[in-house]
Amino acid sequence: MSPIKPTVVIVGRPNVGKSTLFNRLVGRKLALVDDTPGVTRDRREGAAQLFDLDFTIVDTAGFEDADAASLAGRMRAQTDAALGEADVALLVFDARAGVTPLDRHFAQWLRSHDMKVLLVANKAEGRAGEGGVAESYELGLGAPIQISAEHGEGLADLYEALMPVLDPIVAANALPEEEPDESPEAEEARRYAEPLKFAIVGRPNAGKSTLINRLLGQDRLVVGPEAGITRDSIAIPWEYNGRAVRLIDTAGLRKRARVIDKLEKMSVADTKHAVDFAEVVVLLLDATLGLEAQDLRIADLVLSEGRGLIVALNKWDVAADQSSLFQGVRKALDEGLAQIKGVPLLTVSGQTGKGLDTLMKVAFEARDAWSRRVSTSALNRWFEAALDRNPPPAPHGRRIKLRYATQVTSRPPTFVVFGNRTDELPESYRRYLVNGLRDELGFEGVPIRLTFRGGKNPFDGDR
Repeated sequence: MSPIKPTVVIVGRPNVGKSTLFNRLVGRKLALVDDTPGVTRDRREGAAQLFDLDFTIVDTAGFEDADAASLAGRMRAQTDAALGEADVALLVFDARAGVTPLDRHFAQWLRSHDMKVLLVANKAEGRAGEGGVAESYELGLGAPIQISAEHGEGLADLYEALMPVLDPIVAANALPEEEPDESPEAEEARRYAEPLKFAIVGRPNAGKSTLINRLLGQDRLVVGPEAGITRDSIAIPWEYNGRAVRLIDTAGLRKRARVIDKLEKMSVADTKHAVDFAEVVVLLLDATLGLEAQDLRIADLVLSEGRGLIVALNKWDVAADQSSLFQGVRKALDEGLAQIKGVPLLTVSGQTGKGLDTLMKVAFEARDAWSRRVSTSALNRWFEAALDRNPPPAPHGRRIKLRYATQVTSRPPTFVVFGNRTDELPESYRRYLVNGLRDELGFEGVPIRLTFRGGKNPFDGDR
């Protein structure tokens, strides 16, 4: 068990560089950054390191005064919730723009919280920010820490300010060192305890964020009737029945021809990156709209990246003619995803919670199959039986000889078959072997990669 890290939350008005600072501290571009105000809408967590300080950093939406029921109001509620869980707040303002009325309002609001607040003057490189730095003393939060998140300047000063606050928290959370246990049982337990990296993808307004909020049992993500609220992928640590999960919410994927906005293009690229990061992906469909060609394209993207796939019909509680809808989607998936049979199709409701326990059970089972390794002896017993049932063809009267198979890796399961004249093997025979692997060796619904290589078995005596 790892000690609990202290949490630092970045707050401030829109477009002062909060996400740029977040990316700087986590060491990679996890949050979307653009000149458009209000890009960040959900709070995002990441593992930050600043020299020898390790902590959890939280990026938040820009703070605005707005009605609680509006999108801006729901974004502000997420910022408020992040502050309630944090140990330190970094109030970021734009030194070049100076102190604005909204900065003053935010500083007054933060002073009412019982927590440590550090004032951060971003974009303070050069002389353009000197006036804003001088103005910021009126906020009553002490001397500002002058940085440039974009250029990485001033991080040593930020470290000096954070260290005396975070060190006592780290010391209080420290755990006694345990002797490592290298037994097979301990190794299996560690694998079991690895977080399931579980991404939820789909078209805009399919209910992805609502579904995650229902799983978490809290309003963790901003939701509403407006399509496209989620703009960047949000990874959320969670625990389901004692097992670690990393839930990943993503931006909705529309048809490529409709994606013309620069920010939406960035969101699409971020969603594809989230698929790369995931182990299992659930493609969420809106049951009131059924299956469309774009859904099949998204499914094909997931499978081409070699990830486990689950298809879930959301909003099932309000779907009409449920039986024919389910059968129609099942048939369309089987026909449209010819490269893989048996993709799990589930019915769920993010609004009511129906089917979510089944969804998580199937997700863990999909990862188990995706991670499965088959011993070489068991694999070749199956392989020899498959060749006996249906020998390879003999194009032009010349027999193709397949000698043996081996699994080179898992996640996704990847196999190599050795033989001679394998380049003449028809695609139909490759599909026969892939389907046999899936049906008989426990890889149902999992993408399988199978390649062929020439050359003889080095252990074969008739070389």
